[in-house]
This record gives sequence, structure tokens and C-alpha cells, in this order.
Amino acid sequence: MLNPQHLAVFATIIRAGSISKAALQLGCGKSLLSRQLAKLEQDLGARLIQRSTRKLTLTEIGEQVLHEAQRIDTALANIEQMAGQHQQEVKGRLRVTCPIPAVSRLVPVLMEFCRRYPQIDFALQVEDRLVDLIAEQIDVAIRVSHLEDSSLIARKLVDSQRILCASPAYLASAGHPVVAEDLAQHACLLYIYAGRANDEWTLLQDGEVKKVRVSSHFQSNNGLALVAAACSGAGIVLIDKLIVSKHLQSGELVAVLDNYQLPSGSPVYAVYPARDWLALKTATFVAFLQERLFTGV
Repeated sequence: MLNPQHLAVFATIIRAGSISKAALQLGCGKSLLSRQLAKLEQDLGARLIQRSTRKLTLTEIGEQVLHEAQRIDTALANIEQMAGQHQQEVKGRLRVTCPIPAVSRLVPVLMEFCRRYPQIDFALQVEDRLVDLIAEQIDVAIRVSHLEDSSLIARKLVDSQRILCASPAYLASAGHPVVAEDLAQHACLLYIYAGRANDEWTLLQDGEVKKVRVSSHFQSNNGLALVAAACSGAGIVLIDKLIVSKHLQSGELVAVLDNYQLPSGSPVYAVYPARDWLALKTATFVAFLQERLFTGV
């Protein structure tokens, strides 16, 4: 009779891309996984993977077995999650990923969650790339963007507020804008999306919409680059408050035209893989994020 655990290990090896990476994910030795894979192939009487020094390639029967092994892997995860729900204990490791600008907001919340649930530990992966949650076995991702349709579940945390800000040095040199139209006379730092700079800024005051065409000597498709330019005194930046919260607190940047309202910035989501049974630790953590994260952003 086949060992279901060996099938689950086989699925993990393929997802990870190598036995070494799978061993790191599972927290065990390479030799143990190699033996379990060899035993599975022996029990089936067929080779599942063609091995080379560079990659693993599935054989034809390996692809068929993988399809069924993934179902078994999911079933085992569901059983583990059901057991966790039954125990009603929030414990275990939570694998979380977030973009660089969210770190300063997220880490204190993680520490608070650990204090409330001392049997939880976190593995935080900080990435600006779009992480494959299933392939990399991530429990929850924080994403600051409009989401495309996918097989993932998304829980909206907040719409990030936007802010106009500049360094004290720039304002001392160029003066403070008083009304929205003054922005046209200032150096502005522009965000580029899909090859086009956002050079028309919208501000609202007492229900009246003001659209101002601004000019710039510095443009970037990266928010952190714009923040660095603003801190160096290059001009005024229109940006999500999330990205500049610590710079505002330190005084490196100060708000300008804060008597105006700005359209909402990028929405902030907690995203996790769709599962029949959501682990109690994950469900509790997402609820905690909705309650505590990004308050006032």
C-alpha cells in the first residue's frame, strides 16, 4: 500500500523545484526526502522524475501521479487544519509576505499578535515582487494594489490615504504652496505607470475639485525612489501615506496643502490561498490585521 506521506513529499519536491529546497521548507534532511521519493518510485514500479544537475523533470506517469498527489496533499492539509480548528488553539508558524513599504507598519502588529498568541511564530518574507503564495507555501500576503482576478482570497484592510509632502529644506528654499494652483509653480516628483507620468494632480476642498498640471525634473516608477528624492530636497511628492509614515514622524518630510483632501491611494489587502478549511491561525491573523493594521493610513 502506498504511503500518503510519500505522495505529499513528492508534491512538495515538485512545487519547490528541488529536493534541497523542499527539505528546507519541510525542515528535514535531503537524504530523508530522497529515500522517501525512491521508496515511492519503488512501490509504484516507475520513475516519476528525471534528475539532472540543474533541474527535475517529470516523466509522463510522474505528471499523472503529481495530479493525484496534490489532491492528497490538499486533503492532508485540510485534515491538519480541521484538527487545529477542533483544538481551538492559535499556534504554529505563519508564513507572511509583504512589500518593502509596508514593513514599518506590519512588524509592530506581528509582534503584538505574538504577545497575544505566544504559540505563534512568524516567517516574514519582504518582497516587492508578486509572490506565488501556493508554490512558496505562504499563508498570508499583504498587497498594496488593485488585485487581478485569481484563485486567491482577498480581504480588504483599508484604502491607503494619499498625502502631499516635501522636505523642510525644499520648502525653506521654494516656499510653501498655499492653494492648489501653486503646485504648478513648484518642482514635483512624478510617479510613472505604464510608461506615462502622472502629471495631473487632483485635490478637493469643500466639495470643489481642483485639477492641477504639474511639472517635474524627476520621475520614477518606484515609490521609494520618489521618497528618497523628496527627502533630498528635490520637490513635492504625491504618494501613499503608508510609504512615508516614518519620514513624517521623523520630520524628514512634512505635509503640504493638508487643508485639501486627496483621492484614496492604493487599497491594502490581506491575501491568502483558497482552501476548503482555513487554519485557525490564519483566520485569526487576518481578523487581527483587519482590526489593527494601517489604522489612520
